[in-house]
Amino acid sequence: MEKKSIQTANAPAAIGPYSQAVRAGDLLFVSGQIPLDAKSGEQIRTGIADETKKVLDNLKAIIEAAGGSMANVVKTTIFLKDMGSFSVVNEIYGTYFPQPFPARATVEVARLPRDVNVEIDAIAKLS
Repeated sequence: MEKKSIQTANAPAAIGPYSQAVRAGDLLFVSGQIPLDAKSGEQIRTGIADETKKVLDNLKAIIEAAGGSMANVVKTTIFLKDMGSFSVVNEIYGTYFPQPFPARATVEVARLPRDVNVEIDAIAKLS
């Protein structure tokens, strides 16, 4: 099976030796996204709601660059610095995905890249 790197200027460039996403057959594996602005590279630090929206906008841009949409997402993982933020993140998350919602895991972690509060990765099935 051939694998292909997916890159878009509409999401932050990878900050390490990884791809924004990799397509393998009809599956798309999107690397964890953090609240970085794609154009400026600046981190969004205006609260968990804005940070979550930026993370999901970045995921959406990468999925769209691969020819998909948020409806194609079958699995996500949410990494939170503080599980106390879960209800806010969950409410915003629900507005980005149509039903049936993707399968999901949510975990609280001690630390995330650049000390952000939220990171989300995704797996999508493309046609």
